[in-house]
Amino acid sequence: MSKKTNKFSADSFGKETAEVPQENTFYFGKQNFKWMLIGFACIVVGFLLMMSPDANTVDGKYDANAWNEGIFSIRRIRIAPLFVVVGFAIEVYAILKKK
Repeated sequence: MSKKTNKFSADSFGKETAEVPQENTFYFGKQNFKWMLIGFACIVVGFLLMMSPDANTVDGKYDANAWNEGIFSIRRIRIAPLFVVVGFAIEVYAILKKK
């Protein structure tokens, strides 16, 4: 007798099958959520590092005749965008990581 490879065949037509219903499984596991939170934290830190007074602000007040060189600081130009890009890369990893 040959082994059945197809669970639906003409022989079982009209007969009830005792199949157990499959549970819905969620794609993300604990590790995925952990990595997503780490990525989100990196993005938030990056945007917080970008914050500071604008180019025409001195001591918290707008002055059209003043120029604030702080807008070109290494923190705002290099480090903060790096945090944001790394955070987005971690988010992509967290989404694509298998359970």
